[in-house]
Amino acid sequence: MSAKFDASVSAPQDAFERKRLAAVGPESWNNPEPSGPYQLVIVGAGSAGLAAADAAAALGVRVALIERHLIGGTCFNTGCVPSKALLRTATVYAEMREALRYGARAPATVEVDFAAAMTRLRRIRSHLTHSTSVRQLVASGVDVYFGNTRFEGADRLSVNGQPLRFDKALLATGARPQIPDIPGLKQAGFLTNATVFDLAELPPRLLVIGGGPLGCELAQAFGRFGAKVTIVQDMPLFLPHEERDAAQTLSEAFARDGIEVRLNTGVVAVRVEGEEKVVELVTDDYHSTIRVDAILTGVGRRPNVHGLALEAAGVNHDELAGVTVDDHLCSSNPRIFAAGDVCLDKKFTDIAEESARIAVRNALLGGRERLSERVVPWCTYTDPEIAHVGLYVREANARGIPIKTFTIPMHQIDRAITDSEQDGFVKLHVSEGSDRLLGATIVSRDAGDMISQVTLAMVAGVGLRTLAKVIHAYPTKTEAIREAAMAYNRTRLSTRLLERIRRRLGR
Repeated sequence: MSAKFDASVSAPQDAFERKRLAAVGPESWNNPEPSGPYQLVIVGAGSAGLAAADAAAALGVRVALIERHLIGGTCFNTGCVPSKALLRTATVYAEMREALRYGARAPATVEVDFAAAMTRLRRIRSHLTHSTSVRQLVASGVDVYFGNTRFEGADRLSVNGQPLRFDKALLATGARPQIPDIPGLKQAGFLTNATVFDLAELPPRLLVIGGGPLGCELAQAFGRFGAKVTIVQDMPLFLPHEERDAAQTLSEAFARDGIEVRLNTGVVAVRVEGEEKVVELVTDDYHSTIRVDAILTGVGRRPNVHGLALEAAGVNHDELAGVTVDDHLCSSNPRIFAAGDVCLDKKFTDIAEESARIAVRNALLGGRERLSERVVPWCTYTDPEIAHVGLYVREANARGIPIKTFTIPMHQIDRAITDSEQDGFVKLHVSEGSDRLLGATIVSRDAGDMISQVTLAMVAGVGLRTLAKVIHAYPTKTEAIREAAMAYNRTRLSTRLLERIRRRLGR
């Protein structure tokens, strides 16, 4: 039996939290009185909504931004920012335990201070309110409203009953955690990304339901803090959208961190016995149970469309897929556009922000920009990180596109060797018979930064022949990208050409 743990006990609302909440959701806020129709009304002030407000304000239009809860949405308050702060501290603890790997003396014992890590998280989140606050939005010319939104017609809505009219509107309400329908789960209590960063103490034993990016990132973080972590995934693999060798590399990293991964496993029931949560599992018809102190659900996100009365505005939508939009991000109502998690399958901050900027230009300037024309990378911030841009091999095959792949293992790269970070690879996909980049996957501790070079090359139409000419500072891990490009160049040396070169050099 582990020491008593109570997941319902939240970390104290210290000065950092008070500063954050005052900046992104002030209790004393009074909504403005509209003097007429807005040229643009944005519903939702998360990553997409803030990017849209910034773009619209720069154009000098009358813009209103409506938020139901807190400015910054999931990414700032309960997603990217707090998770990456926590992951960084967890990595420090992992490096302390593995000091011998770097030629240093490991401490006799590594004492984890989870409360200090959470305080650092809150301090960082509070500091970043300088770029995410109500008052900054107002200073840029945006009218900010707090409250519940309901559409009353094709060109009007209400905020807490207060009517607003608009020429154009943008739906950017984001998404919320999807809760699995498991008997006993709600009664036993569980964590989501919306609550996990409020923990006051580390759960000794943690079950993570779902092997997607969120589940994998937090599983590794909590495992490195010292929790006994089990990931349960009802599929034969985790990170199902990534390359199989990428997921395998991460699987090996999880094993070193002591994380247990159970694939092809479903959670069929949860019950409480004393201070423990007893979880019943089924793996290929084999029944088993595990006892944990906390359960984290990470099985995906569901778009926030409920309660908006979108029917009144003539906006087609679905509870699971979200708002239906075309490639220009316009809904079935030509006045109303959508951006971010509420309408997109890929729910990443960078895609949300870019889709919002496209939607604003199309809505206000009559643009015809297409989201499908954008080259958008994403990254799972485990250790090693897994970053991707463009097509996967399976996608190219499904489209009938002949593809050739060039792979450089990180253990061939000098800087990866000197850093003792040899796990992973750089994999570049090109259209067969040419050097045109179609996609890439990078697995490395620095993959999220490294993928930007490939993304830039794809946007600029730079092929592998040109990438092979790019000189990198030595030693850096990005040399792996040039090595992959040079591997392509070597394939261009046909047997006949090589023979001609040898004859010439032999003169």
